Amino acid sequence: MSNEFLISRRHTLLAGAAVTASFAVGMPHETQAAVKTKQGNQYMNFVTTKDGTKIAYKDWGKGQPILFSHGWPLSSDAWDAQMLYFGMNGFRVIAHDRRGHGKSDQPWTGNNMDQYADDLAEVIEHLDLKDLVMIGHSTGGGEVAHYIGRHGTKRVSKVVLVGAVPPLMLKTDANPEGTPIEAFDGIRKGTATDRSQFYKDLTIPFYGFNREGAKVNEGLRETFWLMGMEGGIKGEYDCIREFSEVDYTDDLRKIDKPTLIIHGDDDQIVPIAAAGLKSAKIVKNATLKVYPGAPHGLAQTQAEKFNADVMTFIKAAS
Repeated sequence: MSNEFLISRRHTLLAGAAVTASFAVGMPHETQAAVKTKQGNQYMNFVTTKDGTKIAYKDWGKGQPILFSHGWPLSSDAWDAQMLYFGMNGFRVIAHDRRGHGKSDQPWTGNNMDQYADDLAEVIEHLDLKDLVMIGHSTGGGEVAHYIGRHGTKRVSKVVLVGAVPPLMLKTDANPEGTPIEAFDGIRKGTATDRSQFYKDLTIPFYGFNREGAKVNEGLRETFWLMGMEGGIKGEYDCIREFSEVDYTDDLRKIDKPTLIIHGDDDQIVPIAAAGLKSAKIVKNATLKVYPGAPHGLAQTQAEKFNADVMTFIKAAS
């Protein structure tokens, strides 16, 4: 993607925002918010949390609700293939941008898993979602698990964790299969000092493009980079601790709904030995589905297979 295109696109967006702002001058606060949502962001809605942070979300279709929680450093757009597929097959699909990510606000504080789970609860309660299927990828899997740990499963019918970080990514004496802290310190350094290049480089192992015979998808790499750069550096930096050092074991034990755990056995970001294999033993009556040779971003690289497996799981009798 050329620099000229990006500059032109940015100028177009800024011009649109300026027109919206001038049009909204003098309107009541509520009307201004509606104009901004309709014209400035078009497909996004917002929930304002108790601490004043605006959480952006999409809410499309009708039917049983499915809520998607994205991975780091991405946004709800990472679920495009799932939102379209399930939305066109009779489901109501909802996906939010975690605070500090995507189109949500970028607060300096509150970028921690307790707050992420509580933000998610506010979105769910605002939309009054019931009989809910919760799907979480990577950090989003931790968010789903921690939501259940803090808020229970009264609104939840089924859970899907894909390439998810629980129970604990960090290598410790009790978790020797985990990843050493030095690796996460490297992610912190890359994010803090040159996140633009770091995110571009991260796409290679994220999607398994460094494996023999892999066909590199440049469009997917650019989409990842755009989502990462749309978020705020402080929120994304803080989030590194939340996906790497938080122990979700107790949260997993509180999941009492049918749960599908999907993990690629060639996941270079969240290795299966410390994640999917362990989670499947902790969550009561969980179903584990291992994708041979699949990378961390398998919901994008193997969208048809993933969508079909999730659809079968959702439609199966509980």
